[in-house]
Amino acid sequence: MSEIFDDRACELGEGAFWHPERRQFFWFDILGKKLLSRTDAGPLSWNIGEHASAAGWIDRDTLLIASETGLYRFDIATGERRLVAALEADRPETRSNDGRADPMGGFWIGTMGKRAESEAGAIYRFHGGELRLLYDRISIPNAICFAPGGRRAYFADTSRRKIWTVALDTAGWPCEGADVFLDLEAEGLNPDGAVIDAEGALWNAQWGASRVARYLADGRLERTLPLPARQPSCPCFAGAALDALYVTTAREGLTHPTREDGLTFALAPGVRGLAEPPVRL
Repeated sequence: MSEIFDDRACELGEGAFWHPERRQFFWFDILGKKLLSRTDAGPLSWNIGEHASAAGWIDRDTLLIASETGLYRFDIATGERRLVAALEADRPETRSNDGRADPMGGFWIGTMGKRAESEAGAIYRFHGGELRLLYDRISIPNAICFAPGGRRAYFADTSRRKIWTVALDTAGWPCEGADVFLDLEAEGLNPDGAVIDAEGALWNAQWGASRVARYLADGRLERTLPLPARQPSCPCFAGAALDALYVTTAREGLTHPTREDGLTFALAPGVRGLAEPPVRL
């Protein structure tokens, strides 16, 4: 059973992120060019001025946010941001999409064409002051998440309807070729954002399917949770005990959006999540 967490309709909700020190939820409306949040005092919003899509936390008062031009330090109190690393700033036809911090202190971020052009995007990792290309010729990067302990990563190309997994070395870099973890082509499912729970299972928001699905570490589908919105985009574990699942959704491309499309929802997943690790600059 789902509840509405926030009733502001996003054109493209993304980047669901729970700050474990602040115990505060953040997310983005990529096409609205906004960072959003909600506390007990009410809704919050920051105009970024360009497409922004994903965040990690540096300390209690500072986020790392990814936009179409770079990775930025973002001061939550003032809204000021300072460039940390350029991200395809010389390619105005692309923007950032899905991203997440890894347990080794790095930050993975995907890029894509603003019109979802085929193979126009890539996946990068920022670590130790370096932004390094990991995978190119990606159309719609999504589902970036990490197994407990940080020695395995997952990522998707939504347009190919596949999620891959790859082993990581002790510094968090891929150390072998990526293997297909889930092939959803036969089911016609579109894998969007994903997060790993404390038991090592992967929760995937499935665009167009009105659901979030839980897959065990061996790839078996274990359960699905329905949503009233048609285009779920990104889940994250939230709450003081990390026992809630917040999910962003989108209205993008819908000719007749319903009241629920684009809202942000809270679900009871029945398992706990893992606290997001900090990004170490």
